[in-house]
Amino acid sequence: MKKKLNLCLAGLLFAPWGASQAIELNKDFSLALNAALYSQYWSRGISQTQGDPAIQGSATLLHSSGLYAGVWSSNVDFGHGSTTRQEIDYYLGYFWQATDDVSLDVTYYEYEYPNQSSFNYSETYARLTAYGAYLGGYYSDDLYSDQSSLYSFVGYETKLPADIGLNLRYGWVDYKDPLFIDSSGRGRDSYNEWQATLSKEYLSLNWSVSYVDSDLSESECFNYSGFDDVCSSSLVFGVSKSF
Repeated sequence: MKKKLNLCLAGLLFAPWGASQAIELNKDFSLALNAALYSQYWSRGISQTQGDPAIQGSATLLHSSGLYAGVWSSNVDFGHGSTTRQEIDYYLGYFWQATDDVSLDVTYYEYEYPNQSSFNYSETYARLTAYGAYLGGYYSDDLYSDQSSLYSFVGYETKLPADIGLNLRYGWVDYKDPLFIDSSGRGRDSYNEWQATLSKEYLSLNWSVSYVDSDLSESECFNYSGFDDVCSSSLVFGVSKSF
C-alpha cells in the first residue's frame, strides 16, 4: 500500500507572487499571506482528502528582483493506515515579468509529510504565460524505487463579464512505469486530467467553483490509490483570502 500512497501525492498550481494585497516590509521585500477553505483538496486528477474538506494556507516572502521563497500547507488523508495528516511544501523560485502580458515562473519544491517521511519528495516547476494562455510542468526524479514523474499542462485564464474569472486547464500525468492497471490487467504509465474554474471577488474574499475530472477508470483509480471514487468528476468549492 505504501507504493500506491507514495504516488498519490500533491503539487499545486498557484502563484505566490500574485497576491495583490501583499504586506510591504520595505522597498525591496513584501510578504504575501493566503488562507483558504476548499470542499476537498484536489490535485492532478485525484482527491488528496478522500473528498473531505481541506484547510490550506501559505506565506511567501517576495523580493523586488522577482525572487521568492515560502511555505504552503494543507491537511491530507491518504487512508489505508497512513499516519500523516498534513502536507507541507517549501518552495524557492523566480518570477520574471517580461511585459504586462508575458511572464515566466521557475520554482523548486520540497514536499514533506510529517510522521511519514517516506512520502517526501521534490520537484522542479516552470510556467510560461502569454496573453492569458499558459503552459508548463512539474518534474520529479526522486520518488520511490527510482520512479520519476512529469506533470505537464496547458491552460487559459481570462475575465468574463461581471468581473468573473475563468481558468481552463488540461494536464497530462506521466510516470516512468505503467502504474495504472485496469480491470483486465492492462497497464499504462500516464493519464489525463482537466479542470474548469470560475471565481469571483466578493466581500473581500475570493469565491470559486471548479469542475474537475480525469480519464482514470474506477479500476485504474483503485489499483493506483486504493480507492475507486477519488479520481472521478467532481465539483470543488473554495473560498480564500489574501493579505
